[in-house]
Amino acid sequence: MKMITAIIKPFKLDDVRDAISETGVQGMTVTEVRGFGRQKGHTELYRGAEYVVDFLPKLKLEIAVPDDRVDAVVEAITESASSGRIGDGKIFVQSLDRAVRIRTGEEGDEAL
Repeated sequence: MKMITAIIKPFKLDDVRDAISETGVQGMTVTEVRGFGRQKGHTELYRGAEYVVDFLPKLKLEIAVPDDRVDAVVEAITESASSGRIGDGKIFVQSLDRAVRIRTGEEGDEAL
């Protein structure tokens, strides 16, 4: 099993969710986060005053998947979240040692 963590632009959530659903994955966790990468933020104008936005709003998706679906999910996220512009995000794939469904006690791929 793998844990896929993706950082995406907030307005891409619906597209990404639909693309992930098409791969057969049934669940994900979404967290609102703030951060920056190569963009290093940007400046905005508010009531005539210019100010710097250092941390940009992003969404963090966490998706636990069986090993055989990792490539399909990563590809689905990449294609649906890409705008071709800076700040599209990142995807991280980590090993997941154990998963347990609390209600039934199922473990491993069955718990996903």
